Amino acid sequence: MKVVIVGAGSVGSSIARELLAHKHEILLIDLKPEVIGRSGLRGAHWLVGDACELSTLQDAKLEDADVVVSATGDDKVNLVVSLLAKTEFGIGRTVGRVNNPKNDWMFNDSWGVDVAVNTPQLMTALVEEAVEIGDLVRLLTLQTGVSSIVEFTVPHDSHAIGLTVGAIDWPEDSTLVAILRDQAPITPSRDDVIDGGDELFFVTTIAAEDQLRELLSPSSGDGRASGERQASGEGQESGSPAQGGAAAVGAPATADQLARTDQLDDDGFDG
Repeated sequence: MKVVIVGAGSVGSSIARELLAHKHEILLIDLKPEVIGRSGLRGAHWLVGDACELSTLQDAKLEDADVVVSATGDDKVNLVVSLLAKTEFGIGRTVGRVNNPKNDWMFNDSWGVDVAVNTPQLMTALVEEAVEIGDLVRLLTLQTGVSSIVEFTVPHDSHAIGLTVGAIDWPEDSTLVAILRDQAPITPSRDDVIDGGDELFFVTTIAAEDQLRELLSPSSGDGRASGERQASGEGQESGSPAQGGAAAVGAPATADQLARTDQLDDDGFDG
């Protein structure tokens, strides 16, 4: 697989190092020629230039790449590179680094970003996942803001303990994909019984997260009854705004996309 990485700071170099170890072909693009010598990367190809310039991306033969990773410390650059890669070169997969969480809303398919990596958000999720028992924690956002991977640690006094997976009426747009029990992953079946301390992992739409949270919350009483209430349409008030927000994420790109980069907050960091 050929991967083009824009930005050869600590983040871009670390990504390149891992991909090289897995025998992928790597091209790094950076404005500063001195990063080539200090990167310590062997086997990578290099191009010195401004990746926001179409001519630089043409020199990189970007159309031959399978994946483009925008990993600079500047959110404006990462958005512009993703947009050019998608619209001008038809790249199948783009990954954009989010430096400032306030800019996360722009990293979607309107700007050509297939996967947004929000490092501060990931670190927050890992902290919450470690300490929040009995609450739903979002670990990762998928499909440019439409779906997510969430985790729920079952409290030892949860109403769900003793219920089988098949007995719970899960929200329509949520799928239980794994159970982590005693540090061992389990592929869930309808007959698996939920136990205290289980870590449940779901793939869900962001709009359905509130329904899932309500179903699993201690105040919901019996899990099956709660699920039936969800299925009958109760509790949709909390889901409706989220659905509207998800739809807005996928809104068509406007003609002045490049001009709108001045709306981004600039407290990102190099690396």
